[in-house]
Formats: sequence, structure tokens, C-alpha cells
Amino acid sequence: MKILCVAEKPSIAKSITSILSSNSSTNRPGRDKYCRNYDFQYRLPDFGGTVDMTMTSVRGHLTEIDFGEDHRKWYSCDPATLFDAPIETRVSKDGAAIGLNLRTEARGAAAVMIWTDCDREGEHIGAEIVAECRRVNRNIRVLRARFSAIIANQIHRAAQNTVELDWLSADAVEARIHLDLRIGAAFTRMQTMSLRSRVPELDAAKQLVSYGPCQFPTLGFVVDRYEKVINFVPEPFWHIAVTKQRTLAGADPTPDDDPADIKVVSFLWDRGHVFDRTTAEILLEGCIEEPLATVRKVNSKQTKKWKPYPLTTVELQKSGSRLLRLAPKKILDAAESLYQKGFLSYPRTETDQYDKDFDFQTLIAKQTNDTQWGAIAQRLVDGEFERPRNGKKNDKAHPPIHPTAHANGLNGDEKRVYDYVTRRFLGSCWKDALGRQTTVEIDIAQEIFRASGLIVQQRNFLEVCTYERWEGTILPEFFEGEQFLPTSCELKEGATSRPKLLTEADLVNLMDKNGIGTDATIAEHIAKVIDRNYVMKVQEGRSTYLVPSTLGIGLVEGYNRINFEKSLSKPLLRRETEYRMSLICAGQRTKQETINESIEEYRAVYAMAKRDFNTIVEAVTRYLRDPNAGQEAMAAQLLDDGDGGDDGDDDFNDEDFRGPDPDPRPAPGRGGARRGASTATRGAARGSSTRGTATRGRGKAAARRPRAAPASSATRARDDDDDDDDDDDDPSDGDNDAPMVPAVRRRGAGAALSSNVGRGTGAPSGLASSDQPCDCGLPSVERTVVKEGPNTGRKFRSCPKRMDEGRCDFFEWSDGPSSGRNGEGPSRVTPAKRAQPASEETSTSWISRMHARTESRARESGAPRCECDLEAKLQTVNKDGPNKGRKFYSCTKEAVRLR
Repeated sequence: MKILCVAEKPSIAKSITSILSSNSSTNRPGRDKYCRNYDFQYRLPDFGGTVDMTMTSVRGHLTEIDFGEDHRKWYSCDPATLFDAPIETRVSKDGAAIGLNLRTEARGAAAVMIWTDCDREGEHIGAEIVAECRRVNRNIRVLRARFSAIIANQIHRAAQNTVELDWLSADAVEARIHLDLRIGAAFTRMQTMSLRSRVPELDAAKQLVSYGPCQFPTLGFVVDRYEKVINFVPEPFWHIAVTKQRTLAGADPTPDDDPADIKVVSFLWDRGHVFDRTTAEILLEGCIEEPLATVRKVNSKQTKKWKPYPLTTVELQKSGSRLLRLAPKKILDAAESLYQKGFLSYPRTETDQYDKDFDFQTLIAKQTNDTQWGAIAQRLVDGEFERPRNGKKNDKAHPPIHPTAHANGLNGDEKRVYDYVTRRFLGSCWKDALGRQTTVEIDIAQEIFRASGLIVQQRNFLEVCTYERWEGTILPEFFEGEQFLPTSCELKEGATSRPKLLTEADLVNLMDKNGIGTDATIAEHIAKVIDRNYVMKVQEGRSTYLVPSTLGIGLVEGYNRINFEKSLSKPLLRRETEYRMSLICAGQRTKQETINESIEEYRAVYAMAKRDFNTIVEAVTRYLRDPNAGQEAMAAQLLDDGDGGDDGDDDFNDEDFRGPDPDPRPAPGRGGARRGASTATRGAARGSSTRGTATRGRGKAAARRPRAAPASSATRARDDDDDDDDDDDDPSDGDNDAPMVPAVRRRGAGAALSSNVGRGTGAPSGLASSDQPCDCGLPSVERTVVKEGPNTGRKFRSCPKRMDEGRCDFFEWSDGPSSGRNGEGPSRVTPAKRAQPASEETSTSWISRMHARTESRARESGAPRCECDLEAKLQTVNKDGPNKGRKFYSCTKEAVRLR
């Protein structure tokens, strides 16, 4: 008896064959050059003993879907008709040889055993395999092997305990494929053709304006955070800071004390802070008049830092992005490769709890010889093991991600991902870290202050989870009832901090919470909006932030202005679609019912969008043509010391640009709760993108293309992108992925605004005129770059004013735009392709312009405004005391009040 086994990828087929055949198979070429056939014998009691097995593979999806000839070309029909147009399903051109191989091997087989990945997409690929085999063998029996890791015990168990193929999950995937093709194609064609016909910049650039049901909500999250950043108005606050210097023994320090034994304890005000300076000064005055501090409470208790939960796909992407500083897609690609090599379990899982009979000891023992964590693994084997904590999710399909074998010789991203997964797994199998926390509460003039200290007593899992931090300060001795005079008691000023732009880890979290994509597709959606130039990356210190392009902002704002009940840029529509997919899997709704319901919903949104499309055109045009659009958020975060530049450092120094008058450095940002920032580098990662109606990016990598190939869901991989934006049949002849980045001004009176689209740099020809006026209307002056770098000694023109006189942000190279000079690009025009500053000086000059703009806006704002949005009244402290005569602002309507 012959059983045909089919894996999802050639590498998986080879690995499974090695296990089932005990390395004694013979192999022969298949019809596809990558998919070989392996023959061996295997004992299956349910089939009467030993059977002949042939293991082969596909390379992702076999089939593709597309519209018929009457609707395939962009101008062949009204895009609205695509919601109902006939759809054709066929084996793709790349999959033809694989299909022939399956039919050839299936002719004499009694059964076909499906070894695809055990998720929804794997079930659909399995259904495609079965359909191809049944073309020549209608009665072939279908077996499904379920496994979570390519290790011997799981593979043998899967072969001996086959189940039914999950046809409902396959139906759910097919419904999603059909919906994404219809919705993505209709909206993409409508958007692209309508915008190109009305926005010359887009038409000249042959810009594809794609839409995907997951792309737009993903972009919407980025734009929403961006708008919160640029619309944020910092508000000053004041707080009382108290310190006490004493020895660890609890005595006041003397000159004879060891400096290491002297600690300065900072007490935090129980009120936190207040937003009225007069109130803060009054409270401070009370503390100064009655300065004696009384210790009210000293509380010491045992505390712990919990070990991590078992690892899910979403958590791997979030933590990996934050700790390893890798893009989510790179993390999943590395994890997928490690899984195929047998080093990790299946990397697509929502489960964060292990089964009761999970074999931890065998897996831990495999790590005992490792030079980095082997000793810790041995301690766990010797009795320090403690079962991992249980999370809240269990998809009943796969265990949490964990190492399945010890790996030697890894490098690059694979090593970093493997190390993280292994350390986290070992840490989850150890004990929580233990410590003792001490809190001291004091009273000064009825104002309460607290200080806390922490002593870590047992690090436990922290010894192997080196990515985690748990540190504290040792408090000197304090005793309840004692009184002392503080070393200092003073008023400090701060300001509320603007939110940060999103990181990829933040975006993964938002998408997961809002049901946009699945754990396996989230990374692809993020990569897609970057590839489509709707979003670009901005580097700040060690962190990478996501900033929407001008086109991305314009599209989202345009759609948001249309009075949709369910906006295209919000997550509700896609979340409902994902929910309907789950109903198909549960057998509570059919594939066709789901398709019909979703199509009608999107059809109504489409009709409203087309009716009010002028709103979108106006928004897109405004952002494309506004010279300052899209830069305020970066300027605010990088220059206004937003909520935490990550170890950033504002290294702009106006002394680097010397001209007729020496210019001082820009005034530093306000202190308080904010930190410095760094020079930005901007870049939008560009990757390959295939439309493929059922593609998910697994299997062979798609090559980077100048134009997309015809639609195909076949062997071009199981692309983890379940979004279809119909980019393939774009009518343009050029590169339809022209960058859409925040526009940069072309300086000078009467100068045209630079377009931020197109393949070229858009730089003007010729040299800067000596009488070129700046944005203030004054003749510009020539300066020289003195900062060390590729532009050292190069001359440029800028505003003649000093920085403290309100210098505008005009900038122009004296010898014309950079092109070919030390490999630089233009200094003040649209960055080409990857939207990166052409040089350090380019980025610095951009930052200086943003800094000048930010400062000038602050100067123009005049007096601060109160919460009533009225101009605040300048008043004087009349009460006797240290603040008498000081000026302050307050509301003109209300009495001072605490907040």
C-alpha cells in the first residue's frame, strides 16, 4: 500500500523524511526542480503494518484567483463592478509542475497524508493539495498529520495519529481570499484612478494608491498617534522635591564617614504635582516655615518580580522588536527558519500556557551543554525547576514557542531570536525573583512625601533572562516617629510630556488588541504600509519610530472627514471580518454567507467614499503641497524633548555653520519630565510585494520587482500578508511605488513647492543666487559648514538673522543641490526612494530648520492660555515671604484651585 505525504515546503519534506525513514530513504527528482520525491517504508498499524511512503512537497499555495478577462485590466470596467465580478480559480503558472507531480504520485496511492503547517492557511493549502490529487484519484483517502515541532517524538506521533483535514478553516481562508481580492481591487483602482486624474503630482509619479482591508487600519493607528504628537500642547507644572542625606545606619553624615555609606534619599510629593505655580509656592512656603520632617510610617515587605509568561507569536514580535531591535517581520522570518531547521517549535501560536503533560525536562536537558546558559539549565534539571505560569490563552493547536533542540553555529538574526526564545523559556521554568521593598513616609507641614528602596535578594530567572532589569536603591535606616531636617526642600518645574510616535512594538500591540490581522500576519501588514510608502521609519537614538508620509496622512484624514458609520481607517470593519472568519471555523456560518455580508458592508462604504471623494482629494492635495506638512511630529519629538527620546542627545550645534555673525546654540528645551532627543535618520524599508490572492510569504522569497507579476497565490510562497490591494495590474508603465514622504520646502520667495512624489529628486538646476531672499524676505547670507563630515567647507545660504532673533528655516547649498557629491542626495528636496537624509549635514540642517520653526511658534504664541482658552493674566505675589514680588500667570475668571 502506498501513502503519498505532502509537506508545505521542500525543507520540511526533507526533515520529516529524515525522521520517519531513520535516514534511509531514496530520493528522486520531482516535476518541479525544488520539490523532490522521497521514497521509504514506514510502519502504520492502522494500515496493516508496513506501508510504502512517498514524501513530496508544494511551495506554498498551488492556486491563484483573479477576475476574468472582462474585469482584469484596470480600465476594463467600473471598479464598483468588482464586488460582483466572476472570479476564476486556477493552478498558477509556477505551480503547474508541482500540480503535475502531485497527480503523478497520487494515481497509485491509497491515501494522501497532509503535512502542511497546522494553522488556517495550512488547512487551505492542504485542501488545494487534496483537490489536485482527486483530479486523478477521486477515492483517495485524506489524512491530516498534526505537529508543532519537527522533532522525532512529535513527527512519529503525528504519523500514527492522523485526523481529518479541517475543511471549515480552509473555507474561512478562501472567504478571506475572495473578500480581500474584491475589496482591495475595487478600492485600489478607484483611489488610484480618481487621485491621479485630479492630483498632477500623483499622476506624474505614476503612484499606485493601494488599499487593503488591513493596510488602512494599520496606517490609521500610525496617523492617529502622529496627530496626537503634533497637536499636543505641553503644560507646565510644579512639585516640591525633598531630599535627606544620611548614612546607611541612619545618622547624619560626618567628615569621617565613608562616602560609600552616605546616601541621598529623594522623597516624592504625595500630590505628584500641581498646575498652578502660586499654589505650589504657597505649599512650599508652608514646608519652609515648618521644615521639621516626621517619619509617619516605615514599611518593609517581601516583593517579587514575576517570571515571564510562555511565549506567543504576538509577544515574540513585541518583545523582539523592543529588545532585539528587529522589525517584526524579520523576527518571524528568523523564527520560521529556525522552526524548519528543527530548533524551535511552530512559531505561530496564540497559546501562553503549557499542557499538563508537557515534557519540560527533556527540552531543558538539551540545553545543559551550552556555554552561555548550560549551567543554569543543569540547575533546573537538578531540582530548581518550577512550572511556568499559565497565561489566559490556549488555541488548542500549538504550545507556546520554545526551543526544541540545542543550536550551534547560528549567527545573525537567527542567533538573536533563538537566544531570546531559549533564555525566556529557561527563565519561565525557574523561580520568580525575590526582593525586599522598603517605603518611608514623612510629613512636613501636613504635606506627605514618600521614598522607596529595593534590595534584590534572589535573582533567580533574571540570571538567564538577561533582557530583564530589576534594580533598586538601598534606603538608609529610618524609624517611625523620628524627626529630622531635610537636606533640601525646593520647588521644581516640569511640563507634561507629549506622547511618543509609535514604535513597531507599539503598533503590533495595537493591531493585536483591535483584531487587525492575525498573530502570523501582523508583521506583514506593517511591512506592507512601509513598502507602500504610507509610513516611514525615523531613527531616534536606539529606537525606531513610525511616521506617516504626506500621502498616508492625507488619505486617512480624507476618509475620516467622510461621515462613515464605520471608517475605513479604523479597525471596526476588519475586526468584524475576522470575527466572521472565526464563525466559519466554528461551523456557525457558511463561507458564502460571510462573503455576501461583508461585500454588502464594503459596497455601502465604497459608494459613500466615491460620492464624497472630493474630500479625500482635498486632504491629499493639501498635504502633498504643504511645504511643512508631515514634519511637525518629527520636529516636536526630536527637538521638543518629547516623552523620552531613547538615550537621545540633541547634538545640533549652530556653531557648525559659520557666517557673518557668530550664532549661539539654540535654547535648550525645557526640563521637567522630558528628555533630550537626537538627530533623525529617515528610511522606509522597501521589500518585495506580491499581490497573490492567497499568498502568505512562507516558502520561497519573492524577488524585488519594478512591477508586480500577475496575481498568483501559488508557489510564490505562503505570504503572511492576507491583504490584497490589487497592485499588479496598475496601468502605469513606471515604478508605481514612488516614495511619498513629508515634503521639504524649496526655499526662497516665489519658489515652487517641491513635489514629494516621483522618482527623481526634484532638485532645481543651477546654483543658489547670491541675492536669493530667505523666508523672511531678507537677502540670504552665505555661511560655511565647519562641522567635520563629507560637507566640511561647503558653502550654503541661510537667513541673515541670529537664532535668537527669530531666524527662519531657509536653507540652500551655494553650489546647488547635492548630486554625486560624496554620494549625497539633495539637501532640501524630497528624499529619493528610502527617504533617508542624504548626509549627516542634511539631517542636521533639517533639524535646525525645525528647531527654528518650533522656537518661532513659541515666541509668536505670546502669553500662556488658561484651561478656559483665555489669555492668562499676569499677576504679582503680594504675600510676605520668599516669593513676594514674583510674577505669575493665572486664569482671569477663576480663583486658584488645586488639580
